[in-house]
Amino acid sequence: QVQLVESGGGLVQAGDSLRLSCAASGLTFPMGWFRQAPGKEREFVAAISLNGGVKDYADSLKGRFTISRDNAKNTMWLQMNSLKPEDTAVYYCAARSSGATSRTYTSANEYLYWGKGTQVAVSS
Repeated sequence: QVQLVESGGGLVQAGDSLRLSCAASGLTFPMGWFRQAPGKEREFVAAISLNGGVKDYADSLKGRFTISRDNAKNTMWLQMNSLKPEDTAVYYCAARSSGATSRTYTSANEYLYWGKGTQVAVSS
């Protein structure tokens, strides 16, 4: 059983940056970030392969968000720059229990393990 714990959320102003962290209790395979805004469905943000060499982003977030991981530390990060009010959401990290070394997964139903989320609020 893998436990995921997100941190780093908070209240910021438009244009600010935040770095979210996801600490995993055990070995994880491909991982990803998703977010859910009030009244909306959970949506894909970014994904990273097991070896960290392949990354995938939601089209609307490319250029502002960067996903990374350090397998030695069992930690994944999401660097978010130039934040906008529409980025306000609860951000969740997710991990698979298996997967190809160099593949990413962008659908929520492809992930087995989920954190409880961290709130990001961006004021205008």
